[in-house]
Parts: sequence; C-alpha cells; structure tokens
Amino acid sequence: MRSGRPFVVLVAQLRRAVGTRQHERRQGEIEGLDCSGSSVPEGATPVAEVVLEAVLGGVSVTGAVRAPWAGACRRCLTPASGVLTLAVRELYTDEGDGEETYPLVDHEVDLEPLVRDAVLLELPQAPLCRSDCQGLCPFCGVNRNDEVCGCEAPPDPRWSALDALRVPEGRVESESSSSPGSS
Repeated sequence: MRSGRPFVVLVAQLRRAVGTRQHERRQGEIEGLDCSGSSVPEGATPVAEVVLEAVLGGVSVTGAVRAPWAGACRRCLTPASGVLTLAVRELYTDEGDGEETYPLVDHEVDLEPLVRDAVLLELPQAPLCRSDCQGLCPFCGVNRNDEVCGCEAPPDPRWSALDALRVPEGRVESESSSSPGSS
C-alpha cells in the first residue's frame, strides 16, 4: 500500500488465475464527502473491507464500506450523526468507463472512487437526531424535545369569513328563531 494512495490495490499477481481471491481492508481520508444535509467529518477515514476476485476481463470487488457522518437535524437543528455501513459489489475492467464498470489501470484497482460513490449516494440529505424528533416550535423556537411550550397556532386568516357564522359564547339560539318563516 502506498502511503499517498491508501485505496490503491496492486492486482497483477491476483489476475494470473481466474477465481483467485484476495481480502483487503483499506482506509483513508477522502475529501469532498458531503451532500446538502450531512457529510463525512473532516479527519474521518472511510473504511473499505472487500474481497477482490479475478474474473475474466477484470476484477470483481465485493464487500462493505463504512463511514461516519454528521450533520444538523432537519427538525431541531441539533447535531446528528451516525455510521453508514454499505454493501458494495462492483467490477473493475481494462475498459472501465467509471459509469458501468470502474477502470483497471496498470494492474491497479483504485477503491477510492467506489468508496466515494457508495458514501455520497447514502449520506442522509435530511438527517434526524432521532426518528421521533419533535423539532422546534415555529412560534417561540423552543426545542420540543427538551421542553413543552404553551404556544397555540394563530387562527388562519383564510377562514376568518366563517367567523360571522359563529354563535357568540353564552348565547343560545332558540328553536323558533332558527326555524324558517319565524320573525
């Protein structure tokens, strides 16, 4: 393993016989692992634990990728975090285009693009600190997970025209005044 490229695996020896397998555990920092709501924290190291197998025309990579993530809860804005554990199964070929298959260059398998793609596809875009997060009160801003507020939603002005039909409190409409033809 080269220190500057921790995800690169030399596979010349592996490719000598179809069906040959090799277990690899690689980890390292990858810049730019973020989406709109969360990211892999700076200094964190995603881990690829995979089995490489020589196949006709390339190398099959099967295993798991793990990476921590952090972000702000979309409901209460407190820190949210977790660990992604993702199953991966990809093919590296001499003609790899990076879309259908990954490229196999100079008998090297570079796992970094595989790790990057897997993590970016699964990072939460709207993270939650917990699944039952109550969020912030839209009127006073209190975190409803920590305390209860007495705020009530103001009446919706779109319904104000119907207020004219309400009977004032304390007044009871008599049957005679509500029957047709009575005056």
